[in-house]
Amino acid sequence: MSFELTKESKLVIDELLTRYPNKRAAALPVLHVVQKQHGYIPAEAEPLVAEILEVPPVKIREVLMFYTLFLQKEIGKNHLQVCRSVSCWLRGADRIIKQINEKLGIHDGETTSDKQFTLTEVECLGDCEHAPMMQLNDDYIGDLTAEKVDEIIGKKGQ
Repeated sequence: MSFELTKESKLVIDELLTRYPNKRAAALPVLHVVQKQHGYIPAEAEPLVAEILEVPPVKIREVLMFYTLFLQKEIGKNHLQVCRSVSCWLRGADRIIKQINEKLGIHDGETTSDKQFTLTEVECLGDCEHAPMMQLNDDYIGDLTAEKVDEIIGKKGQ
């Protein structure tokens, strides 16, 4: 199976490449474009990205293995990324994670059978003041409580 970029993605990438002193330097933004187009970065996209950036495919694999923000498998419609760093943990992140485990029947890295939710435990999201917190798709949600989590899951699961 081969991977193709949409016309829109190609235009964005072409513009991105003009911002960097060499193509290789654009690796992260180019991978973001691929992920935005497809929802994750399929293995089939790696050779194409390597060709665009004029690097060996192993360099793209290295970037994908290092940066956890790049998804390498399909995820649910709602990506729950719960912070498990010290500040969040001290303020109840373990209880939030357990609640999600029990309510949705999934654990870290798993997706519900209806493809509505994926749970990922992540390191610091950088908003310790609002611990415990999570990122739901592109939105940060802080000061989590059991009630707030139930409400979020109820609204998004419809």
